Amino acid sequence: MNKGTNPTLAALRAQRRISQLELSLRVGVSQRHLSCIETGRARASREMLIALLDALDAPLAERNQVLLAAGFAPAYRETRLDDPEMAPVRAALMHLLDAHDPAPALVMDGAWNLLMANKGLRGLMRLLGVDPALLDGGNFNLLRACLQPGGLRQLCVNELEVCAALWQRASSEAAHVPALRPLLAELQPHVPRPQAPAPVTPLLHTRLNSSAGELSFFSAFTTFGTPLDVTLASLRVEHFFPADAATRAALAQAASD
Repeated sequence: MNKGTNPTLAALRAQRRISQLELSLRVGVSQRHLSCIETGRARASREMLIALLDALDAPLAERNQVLLAAGFAPAYRETRLDDPEMAPVRAALMHLLDAHDPAPALVMDGAWNLLMANKGLRGLMRLLGVDPALLDGGNFNLLRACLQPGGLRQLCVNELEVCAALWQRASSEAAHVPALRPLLAELQPHVPRPQAPAPVTPLLHTRLNSSAGELSFFSAFTTFGTPLDVTLASLRVEHFFPADAATRAALAQAASD
């Protein structure tokens, strides 16, 4: 393999189903030159690689991988969330989580690993008959908990509908999150076959059996704007909102217990 070979760049382009011609037009270089860069017959400058990665809207982690493969230093840091430098970030995340109580909210990374949770999520776990301690220790993966047989999946009233939506979302994200791909391969045998489309509604409601009766939620996400750190770019806050008065009352009662 030549020193300038950069197979990761070609893989990113293929994942996005963008032809060499289209990418070359976006960046303003010839298709022949782009082909030479991808095959290693030409060595791209750092500036050219960054322009190509911008045109591909590549995530920060993969931008670093492409630069490293081409012999350049990575452009973005990857700082642990528990690093002292990230204290303002952790404070902002805790503010978002606490403000959402008593409704559930959580912080997860790009591979759907739980990083932080609010009291509302712990209260929901108790209503579902699940030990909230499972949320501790950094070993809880939301996608695995929802798609593997048993676990949270068995508590879902509209199981097939929710599983299909989660699988579709995760599959779309995997094009930009390499760490998610092995998890999808592990879970694929457990994903139910797609069913006939459900009636059109403004939002998908996740309906769960609990000790307080059926609970219904819809969700929204918060992310950091213009992140310049790989860790920050992967973080998402998921907010679960009660979809009816009974769910809202059950959450309030769980918070007061």
